[in-house]
Amino acid sequence: MRITLVGSRHFGVTTLNMLREHGVPVVRIVVADGADRLASAAKAAGIDVVVQANPKLVVASEIAPETDLIITAHSHARVGQDALAAAKLGGIGYHPSLLPRHRGKAAVEWTIKEGDPIAGGTIYHLAERMDAGAIAAQDWCFVKKGETARELWERALAPLGLKLLADVIDYATVHKALPAKPQDEQFATSAPSLS
Repeated sequence: MRITLVGSRHFGVTTLNMLREHGVPVVRIVVADGADRLASAAKAAGIDVVVQANPKLVVASEIAPETDLIITAHSHARVGQDALAAAKLGGIGYHPSLLPRHRGKAAVEWTIKEGDPIAGGTIYHLAERMDAGAIAAQDWCFVKKGETARELWERALAPLGLKLLADVIDYATVHKALPAKPQDEQFATSAPSLS
């Protein structure tokens, strides 16, 4: 299972570390910013790093040859259809909400803002529309009273994302396919940036 990892920041690095500990070959890292900590971690591990030509779009030429699966981890770039077609199984990402609820950049913040008693995470297929692809895996957690978005992310949602990614990769390794359940559009809500 050859992975191209598209991402950034702390969650990108923890995803890279989880994949390496899991024995999954990460053949390339794609970042929007060459100074990002994920790029530094990849270079230190001897992994090829490519900086996106357009920080908002990942294209096929930026995906490593013979990639089986593209994984996004804290990436706000859209992975183009040509890039998805360059990987045998396409691509998946982690979204810190129970999709289709809270699609968008500020899912955790909206979970807190709306007073949701339950939060969750979803591994979803990358698609043309943001956060709208089929669901590969999903799980939930309770939100503590008074918890901030950052506290919820660090306590529950980031670890949940790593676990769900590992589960989906294990499934794909065995079955040479990804689970896929369409999202129910009638329950879709958006979570645009609050700033």
